[in-house]
Amino acid sequence: MESILTEELILEDLIRASHHCFGLKVIESIPIKRGWLNLKWKVTTESGQFLLKQYNKERFKLYNPEDLKFAFSQQVRLNNQGLECPNLLSHDESILLESGKGELFIVMEYCQGNLISPGKANVHQVYNLGRATGKMHRLLNDGTLGLKDTPQFVPPNREERLEHWISVLKKVKEAGKIELLDDVETQLKATEEMIIEKFELLSFGWAHCDLWVDNILFDDNRLTAILDFDRLKYDYPQLDVARAVMSCALDEDYFDVSIASAFIKGYSEERTVVDGYLTNSLQFLWYMESPWWINANMDQHSVPPARFAKEMIWLANNHKNLSALLGNI
Repeated sequence: MESILTEELILEDLIRASHHCFGLKVIESIPIKRGWLNLKWKVTTESGQFLLKQYNKERFKLYNPEDLKFAFSQQVRLNNQGLECPNLLSHDESILLESGKGELFIVMEYCQGNLISPGKANVHQVYNLGRATGKMHRLLNDGTLGLKDTPQFVPPNREERLEHWISVLKKVKEAGKIELLDDVETQLKATEEMIIEKFELLSFGWAHCDLWVDNILFDDNRLTAILDFDRLKYDYPQLDVARAVMSCALDEDYFDVSIASAFIKGYSEERTVVDGYLTNSLQFLWYMESPWWINANMDQHSVPPARFAKEMIWLANNHKNLSALLGNI
């Protein structure tokens, strides 16, 4: 039977492995309590500061190892081309390493900066984020990686999605959670009203696919790093735009248009943006993510899913006036 190590023993194991692979002599280690299951530490060494990230064995089963290695390679390529993201260390041409006790881990440059809460970014930070996101998309889609026939997300047709919401409504009623009915009915109504055919015009491309405030570091007035490229896939770059804007611009029930505009201003310095670009992006984000977060158990959400659910409710409630609100950006 496989033994389960404590966090302290995992750290000791990773420090030994880091010393073996990179000659790192750790002086101090500080746990970083963020993310789900995977363990992280900021370590100070004689060679500088680094971040150790252990991949939890259960969570790792959700990954395709080859996809993960590909994502690592692109993070290194982006870093080499000047994008604000941490460099990854490699040993014998491998970035994903295995410790003496069988723990999978990576070692990366430690990036300075702070996390901000959703909806609390300022226009300078978000302008920088928009510019960096545009640069990231330009580099990922410069032809180096080629194209694919299908994106990660294949939108279901309206009938399928309506059936989904009718099923969720039934589950909510059966569970007696009357307080959730309005939110689910809002999703159903928005699905009936949305012109989903326009989503067929969106362009495929390589994207980060997890670009929200928990994966972004800022200082007072600028971006310092985009983090966690583990989900990088061939999908829709516009979903990155929408996810970042929604995460930074919605503060409780107030959507700050100046934040959205600042992001698009920065983004358009690197990528072409046509009228209605952000409106379509946000509506498409809602169409993809709403079933993830709006469900019969949403009253039990932890903090991040509860935030995402709030975003989906806001988007469903405001889908008709979104273009006017944004000034058609």
